[in-house]
Amino acid sequence: MTGDSQAEQRLLASFWAYERALVANDAAALAGWFADSADAIRADPKSLLAGNGDIAEFRRNRPPVPSRVVERLHLRWISEDTATLIAETRSITGARSTQLQIWRQGADGWRILIAQVSPGLDPSVTTIRARDTSVWRAVGAPLVPGTRDRLLAGLRVAVKDLYAVAGQPVGAGNPTWLSEASPETTHAAAVARLLDAGASVVGITQTDELASGLAGENAHYGTPPNPRVPGRVPGGSTSGSAAAVAACAADIGLGTDTAGSIRAPASYCGLYGLRTTHDLVSREGMIGLAPSFDTVGLLTRDAATLRQAAVALGLTGLAPITRLLVVDELERLADEPVRMSFDAATRALGGRRGLPVESEPTLTGGDLDEWFAAFRTVQGAEAWQLHGDWIEAHPGTLGPAVQARFDAARALTPAARSTASEVIAKARQTVRSAIPPGTALLLPTTSGPAPLVGLDPADMEAVRAATLRLTIISSLAGLPAVSAPLLDRGSHPVGLSLVGAPGTDLDLIDVVSP
Repeated sequence: MTGDSQAEQRLLASFWAYERALVANDAAALAGWFADSADAIRADPKSLLAGNGDIAEFRRNRPPVPSRVVERLHLRWISEDTATLIAETRSITGARSTQLQIWRQGADGWRILIAQVSPGLDPSVTTIRARDTSVWRAVGAPLVPGTRDRLLAGLRVAVKDLYAVAGQPVGAGNPTWLSEASPETTHAAAVARLLDAGASVVGITQTDELASGLAGENAHYGTPPNPRVPGRVPGGSTSGSAAAVAACAADIGLGTDTAGSIRAPASYCGLYGLRTTHDLVSREGMIGLAPSFDTVGLLTRDAATLRQAAVALGLTGLAPITRLLVVDELERLADEPVRMSFDAATRALGGRRGLPVESEPTLTGGDLDEWFAAFRTVQGAEAWQLHGDWIEAHPGTLGPAVQARFDAARALTPAARSTASEVIAKARQTVRSAIPPGTALLLPTTSGPAPLVGLDPADMEAVRAATLRLTIISSLAGLPAVSAPLLDRGSHPVGLSLVGAPGTDLDLIDVVSP
């Protein structure tokens, strides 16, 4: 049984109105959304209330619920006038819960007949030891205190070990690099901005060596845990910060994103992640990988904190999003369960925001593989130009996977780089033309959920290549991208990415905010 499109739109509009009333603690409105009947039921693990009167009384005496976001919404029709909605939510504290609601359509519109609230796993139960060297390179309580009474006061930042923190050396994920580094005398620009906004640095976190990786596996320090999906990688190269934020050991992860190093760990760990518009946030005091694509990035457990941190970095909005774009060519890069989740989440997001969702068969005109090859060529050439001298002076210091990537970069010729740069320039123009201000491109952040720790290297490289074909779209065009934990494959989180025009960083966050 399925409802018609108008009935579905009215039902979803009613659900979102109820959700807004819940977050606002509007007791009168909440009582009005339940069926005016003795048959109405509201239950949670502590109590069961029967009848609209008892439910209304409960609402009047209950304290406000923490701000939360609906991560996923599942609709199943029972009959033409009755439907089940299951909402998976996450509060600002990271706590998850599930709300099952049975809605019935009557003369006064859609109303809730039955509501069942089931608390889920709070990520804080998955702890990270303070001295876990797979996560932390340095840690304090705090390591650097922030300014009081500012926008980010009370929030804790985990800084990726590519940024200068005054008084600390930069290790770049490699013990030899760390042994030769001297303590920094000043903070990196992004670190300084977060501190000035009131946040405190609680630690410096591990990274894939020289930021070269998407898995989070470091040959020297080990693989940080994935608090959301134990036994699977956290994603890299902002791996340590992702693990710290997902386990509630930090509120903000400061990282970098060249080809997905913020977005992949956000997807794998069920976090919000922002790749900022290229060159919009200063990279002063940050060790780069490929300057044409390197950006400052952020990780948080909720959209509100992500927006606050982005504002602290100096970001502003440009044009509210009025149109969502889906490209079949890109959606097909994800596995089938993720595609099904993507379709449902896209419809829900469009309905929630009242935004039209338009579909196009292709973005690249069939040239995605060419774009991918060109991106890897330019990225590799720039990485070798930046770090090649150090690598040649320190043979045997890199892990096998990272060494193999730099070996391939060393073999690139100037002609190959020139040809690839021409492809990138055309691709950049094509993508920017397809995503003008006001438009957000929607696509799965990664091709699937987090791979298992210790996956065969060839299989891990295949996962990496599939995901890079998704993440490079914003990277090669220098565009901002937000990954929100709105998709899943079973119980494993997967991110939904929104890519926008240059300078629309905050506008993208607003689309996925409660």
